[in-house]
Amino acid sequence: MPKKNLASAAVRWLLSFAPHPVTAKWPERFRSCVGALFGIAFTGGSMYFLVGADAAMPLLVAPMGASAVLLFGVPASPLAQPWSIIGGNLVSAVVGVACASWIANPVAAATLAVSLAICAMFALRCVHPPSGAVALTAVLGGPAIHAMGYRFVLEPIAIQSIALLCAALVFHALTGHRYPHVPAQNPQPGAALTPGFTRADLDAVLAKRSEWLDIDADDLEALLHETQLQGYTRALNQLTCATIMSRPTAASAASAASAASAASAASAVTAHAEPRAASVNTPIAELVPLFATHGHHHIPVLDAERRLVGMVTPSDVIAGLHRHAQRSPRRAA
Repeated sequence: MPKKNLASAAVRWLLSFAPHPVTAKWPERFRSCVGALFGIAFTGGSMYFLVGADAAMPLLVAPMGASAVLLFGVPASPLAQPWSIIGGNLVSAVVGVACASWIANPVAAATLAVSLAICAMFALRCVHPPSGAVALTAVLGGPAIHAMGYRFVLEPIAIQSIALLCAALVFHALTGHRYPHVPAQNPQPGAALTPGFTRADLDAVLAKRSEWLDIDADDLEALLHETQLQGYTRALNQLTCATIMSRPTAASAASAASAASAASAASAVTAHAEPRAASVNTPIAELVPLFATHGHHHIPVLDAERRLVGMVTPSDVIAGLHRHAQRSPRRAA
C-alpha cells in the first residue's frame, strides 16, 4: 500500500475515535442527571432501610451506577428496559457466584463468568452491559461477597435492581417521559418507506447483519419514515416552477394564456378562491395544496412581466421529485 494511502487510512482510523455528537438537548440531559441522583439515592436508602447500615453486604454495588446511566440517560435503548436490568443482573449474578465457587483461580473465574453471563443474557434476551460487572463483582468482590454465596443474587443484586427500576418507573412517570419505552409506530403500516423499500426489506437487512444494533426495529422504521418525509419537504422547498414546468408550444400558449386570464378574473370575483397562476420562482411546496386540496389539474406559470412561460401539473411535480432524487446520490458521491 502506498505511503500516502496508508497515512490516509491511519488518519481515518484515528478520527473514528472522535466522540459522536450528543443529540439530547440540555433540558433532557439535566433531567437524566436528576433522575440518576434520585435513582441511586432511592436504591441506597432502600438497602439501608431493609438491611441496616451494619449489614455484611454493600448498600450499593458498583454496577448500579452503570445501570443508572442506561435507565435515566438512554431510557429508549433496548438495553435499558425492565427485563434487561432485572434478567441481566440476576442471571449474571448466578453465573458469577457459580464460577467463583467452582474455579479457584480468580482470573480464570472472572474470565469465564463474564463470557457465560453474556451468553446467558443473549439466550434470555436480557442483554444489559452493567450485568457484566455484576458477574465480576461476584467473583472479585472479596471475602464478604464470597461468604454470601447465592444469597448475593437476592441480596444485594435483586433488591438493588428492583429498587433502581422502581425509581426509574416513578421518575419517568413524574417527568412526563414514557418508560418502559414503547417503540414508535409507522403512521402508514406496511407502506414503503422509499420507492422499493418496505418494512420487510428492513427486517431482511437487519437479519443479515453480523452485529446487534442498539435500536428497536420499530424505532428505526419510524426514523427512516420521518427522514423520508423530511427529504420530500426539503425537495419541495428547493424545487421551483422554473425547474419542473412544462413549456407550452406556440399553438397552446394563446389558449393557456386566456385560461390563466379567465382564472385570474374568476379569483378576483370570488374572494376565497385560490389563485391559479404562479411565478417561475414559486416553490413547488406552495403548489402541492392546490393540487391535493383544491383539485387543480394545472397551474399556469408567469414570468415577471406576467407572460405565460409554462404550465405545472401533478405529473410535472412527480417527475421533478424523481429527477431530484436521482441527482442527489450523484451529488453525494
